[in-house]
Amino acid sequence: MEKNSSRDNFPVKCLECAKSSRPFIHGRCGYCRNLSFQEEVLCCLNRATQNPSSFECHAFVPLLKLVTSSGQENRPESIVQHAEITIDKLLDTDKIKYQRALALQKLARYPDEVMLDIKYHFVWNVIGRRPAFAEPEPMIEFISDTITTCSEAVGGFASLMWLAPDHIHIYMESDGKVSPENIAQKLKRLSETPIIDQFRNVITSQEFGTGLWDEAYFVETVG
Repeated sequence: MEKNSSRDNFPVKCLECAKSSRPFIHGRCGYCRNLSFQEEVLCCLNRATQNPSSFECHAFVPLLKLVTSSGQENRPESIVQHAEITIDKLLDTDKIKYQRALALQKLARYPDEVMLDIKYHFVWNVIGRRPAFAEPEPMIEFISDTITTCSEAVGGFASLMWLAPDHIHIYMESDGKVSPENIAQKLKRLSETPIIDQFRNVITSQEFGTGLWDEAYFVETVG
């Protein structure tokens, strides 16, 4: 969370954006819609790691008021697009089930030392909320495999829940020995390089730079 959430300290771009004046759900993230996950969380994460004077946000939407003949206001059409992929397609596959079972088997080798009892929902942004995954279909399988491969390094099982254009949702089962802070930073560090190497021409450019994940993250327990 931000140290000071007063709008007086918001970057100018935020003050000109609809996201800074009223809460709403991310229009291009199906998982955000399913959970009623407020996009303001993503905005807070983006602001928390940047200097207001050099602030960048590629999710910027001008605060426009479209008034109909009846005086009714409508939001810009561009922010209510629906993603074509669904959560079932991401998680309910034989491959993901196999990977989860394999990870649990590895942890079961030491039953006296390991007990999976904490389940987390992690969210973090692409740097500056740039749309690195605007066309996610060809990337989902590789990114999902990469996140799952990192599971053992963070002491549990990690799985991609949803790949949005400018952020990611991850499900994590932990034995409680690794803090959420270390889980998030390790997952980001271990996954960033292979993802960039695999899709360098798509997610990096002169405009966007060479990094991928933002430093900030959101986490909540889900079981």
